[in-house]
Amino acid sequence: MNRRPFDPRLLRRVPEARRDLAVLALLGVLAAGLIVAQATTLAAVLATAVDGRLDRPALTGFVATVAARSALVWAQGTISARIAATVKAALRADLLGAVGRHGPGWVAGQRAGQLATLAGRGLDALDAYFTGYLPQLVLSVTVPLAVLARVVFADWSSAVIIALTLPLIPVFGALLGWQAQAATERQWRRLSLLGGHFLDMVAGLPTLRAFGRARAQTEVVRRMADGHRVATMKTLRIAFLSALVLELVATLSVALVAVPVGIRLLGGGLALQTALLVLLLTPEAYLPLRAAGSRFHASMEGLTALNEALTVSAAPAAPRATEGAATPDGRGEIRFESVTVAYERTTALRDVTLTVRPGERIAIIGPSGAGKSTLLGLLLGFVAPTSGRITVDGVDLASADPDAWRRQLAWVPQRAHLFAASLADNIRLGAPDTPPDALADAVRDAALDDVVAGLPDGLETLLGERGHGLSSGQRQRVALARAFLRDAPVVLLDEPTARLDTAAEAVVLDATRRLVAGRTALLVAHRPALLADADRILRIEDGRVTELTPEPTGKVTR
Repeated sequence: MNRRPFDPRLLRRVPEARRDLAVLALLGVLAAGLIVAQATTLAAVLATAVDGRLDRPALTGFVATVAARSALVWAQGTISARIAATVKAALRADLLGAVGRHGPGWVAGQRAGQLATLAGRGLDALDAYFTGYLPQLVLSVTVPLAVLARVVFADWSSAVIIALTLPLIPVFGALLGWQAQAATERQWRRLSLLGGHFLDMVAGLPTLRAFGRARAQTEVVRRMADGHRVATMKTLRIAFLSALVLELVATLSVALVAVPVGIRLLGGGLALQTALLVLLLTPEAYLPLRAAGSRFHASMEGLTALNEALTVSAAPAAPRATEGAATPDGRGEIRFESVTVAYERTTALRDVTLTVRPGERIAIIGPSGAGKSTLLGLLLGFVAPTSGRITVDGVDLASADPDAWRRQLAWVPQRAHLFAASLADNIRLGAPDTPPDALADAVRDAALDDVVAGLPDGLETLLGERGHGLSSGQRQRVALARAFLRDAPVVLLDEPTARLDTAAEAVVLDATRRLVAGRTALLVAHRPALLADADRILRIEDGRVTELTPEPTGKVTR
């Protein structure tokens, strides 16, 4: 758990913010000097005003320091806002980069809803930290030191009282801050769970409606939201209590200085100007600490999100190939050598040894959850072997450039994800610079031309989110068109005809046969129609792979 007011990891991860942070520190030093100068000139003006005179140079200096402090406050706000924008942009880019490095399996483990909450609401909460707490933290260091240095020369006994009472504020602030941080972390966890659960509920709303559970899930979300509300109120209670304690300590500390100064002034043991200077500077010594304490609570949610963002984005990924690493040739032989994939609660594949020869069409069958998709995930680089290795044309995939290898793969998942863009852009996802004639060929090969003809703007028709407006069979044909356009030597198909009716299945099967012709293909399949065209059939059960004998009818025997 990170309890530090400033995380040094931030400087390493966002080097662009270093210069602005240095400028902010310099402005804090200037602000401390201006506070001392303002109190000195004001004390001189007030002391002469008692005698009916006006110290014009002192008055001019006072006006100048007030104007300078106003300009300084504006500069601090501008610099801190720029730091906040820089850090948030960099951390969001880091989170997006982490998603790209780790792949979909890691995102599923982190929960997409929690990552979305962190990248949105969580990092936005950093505004209160950078624009409120951080500038005040700088002032809480520079101003008390400057005030003490000035008061020592004016009245050393008052400086001693200030030096002894100043530590009380950070001590009480830290004691209450630990409680506030624990409460804020509980609040953040509840918010993350709420965001993730709400996203899951929206994505599964049709299923919930079909089973009559939509109202029950609405009650669950309401209870989770109420739990977040209760946690937020507990955090606010601690923040208000902290503000009360800090104000009380600061007020009593100022009184400990003011009472002796007043008594000595009345007894003639202290000059009026010196007394006024001490009385003006003493509250300024405590003010930055009080303000930092109160603003610390306002920034706690942002600090918690910052710690989580730095931790999540720094999570180690699978080693990437160095520059100049060998690129495997997808037209070569693919070998699985004693490959095991173990997760926290289960083992997906156990000691798999398998050879896929160039141009072979291999069908993979087995019960749900047996490890079929994991086998394809290994080739895609979405899953890393726990032990063993995978070679392509003699090159170990663990040491190869994953991007160069993936350019030799065409993937058709069982649920093709389409984006809220034009149909042409969705097809050109893996080959954005494809000329129109090649795009038309891919549409024809995937039997998608009749779908395009029925759309109002043809290939330029804008699709809804997740391809809303197309049927399941049409979305699968879009995925096949992507694969045709990719023109890769290795094709991976994960149950491409799942959830399709007979007519849609026939169209997709014809397109699939054209796609795998002359290419190395691994097909996860259950339907007999896909098995009939396979050269070999592998069965995965309990993580182990056995080879079956295909029959012309599509049936298999051991």
